[in-house]
Amino acid sequence: MAARINHQLFFPHPPEAVWEYLTNAELMEQWLMPNDFKPIAGHEFTFRIKPIPSMDFDGIVYCRVLEIVPFKKLSYTWKMGPGDGTVNIDSTVSWELHPKDNGTNVLLDHGDFIIMKSITAFNAMEKGWLENMHKMNDKLNA
Repeated sequence: MAARINHQLFFPHPPEAVWEYLTNAELMEQWLMPNDFKPIAGHEFTFRIKPIPSMDFDGIVYCRVLEIVPFKKLSYTWKMGPGDGTVNIDSTVSWELHPKDNGTNVLLDHGDFIIMKSITAFNAMEKGWLENMHKMNDKLNA
């Protein structure tokens, strides 16, 4: 059975407002992590946080934008590891936005794990994505 993280959350904002928080590096930093994201297919970027040795994570997530459909879909690769050149998680993150009743249904799918050597990191990401989605919604509501 393939591991997947799936979350859905309703945002009382139009897709355009949510999209800004998914594709603007400065706004992404407010709810996720510092990054050098650019909304360009093929762009390679990183997310950076403090290392977490207990999860064999050096604090850098290596990503590449796979698909951008403005106001509808964003997907990128997600690779991380202990910093010695090896990867212990290699996966794909996809966001879908669906307008609905004066707002937007936001769907997150973190899956397509080519490598997933750490169940601890997977469990932390599952919880963390939902917390971060709520944080994004709070920023939009501020």
